[in-house]
Order: sequence, then C-alpha cells, then structure tokens
Amino acid sequence: MPDFYALDEIERIAVNLFYGWGYNFYRLENQLRADDLTIRAKVSGLLGAARASVESAESLFRAERLPPPSREKPRPDPSALAGAQVLERLSAAIGALEGQIRAQPVPENDRMTQRYRCEGPTLQRLLQCDMALAGRAEMLRAMLEGKDGAALIADSAQILDRLKAIEAALRERQALLLV
Repeated sequence: MPDFYALDEIERIAVNLFYGWGYNFYRLENQLRADDLTIRAKVSGLLGAARASVESAESLFRAERLPPPSREKPRPDPSALAGAQVLERLSAAIGALEGQIRAQPVPENDRMTQRYRCEGPTLQRLLQCDMALAGRAEMLRAMLEGKDGAALIADSAQILDRLKAIEAALRERQALLLV
C-alpha cells in the first residue's frame, strides 16, 4: 500500500494522471491554448457589447420614428422602416460573427497534432490572429458605443467594412488550422 503522505509517490501518481489525460499544466502550448480560449471569449464579449449598442439604438429609433399605427397614419414611414431594417441587419451580422468566433476550434492536444504539426508555433500564429480580432472588435465596439440609430444608419457602410475586416481575420485564423 503506497504511503498517502509520501510526496514522491503523490507526485508520480499525479504526473501519470496528467500524462494519461494528455495534459501537462506546465507546457507553454497549454498556456497558449488557454490564452486562445480566453481571448476569443473576450472578443465575443466585445462583439456582444457592440451588438447591444446597435440593438439599443434600434429600439430607440423604432420608438421615435415608428409610432403605433393610427387612423391618420395607418402605415409606417417607409424611410424609417428601411432604417430600422438596416439596424436590424447590422445587429444580426454582429451576432453571427460573435457566434463564429466563439465556436472557433483550437488545435487539439493529441499525439498526432504534436507529431505532424508544430503545435507551439501554430498556437503563436493563432495568438497573432486573435490579437487582430480583439483589436478590431474593440475598435468596432468603441465606434458603436453611445451612437443613436440615425448615426449608425449613416455609418452603416463603414460598419459593414469593419465587420468584413473582422471576418477576414477570422478566415485567416481558420486557414491556419487547415494547414
């Protein structure tokens, strides 16, 4: 029976468990993998904040510009309705991008990955892509924060361009994992 308090025995069992689980807490690759997950969660949070700004602007825009129908005006103003739809599409596009970023894979910690792909350098390149995602997401969030619906509608082309830049960084990240 092994000694329950013998540090050498406890360490040997723990190391065997770690290796059996395919994980070693002290490898740089594991830290990079955890950092990747954290960064992508934060980027998703930034995009969530950007989407919340658009949704609150849309809500105020609809309340101000699209009153309930009345006998005098049974149909909504077509330009106000089109503006509300632009805001709705912006919110949906940001939400879709947020979901894609959240669902991105990270290289698995298995023997095949370690053998055929240089895991550390791949994770370093993923970190560079994640930094581009984070920087662009923060710039988008700052751009949208506190703006009203009319300003967002006027800037919708620029917002879509920034969303395309984030999508391009995301595609670059996906391409790294396919190589």
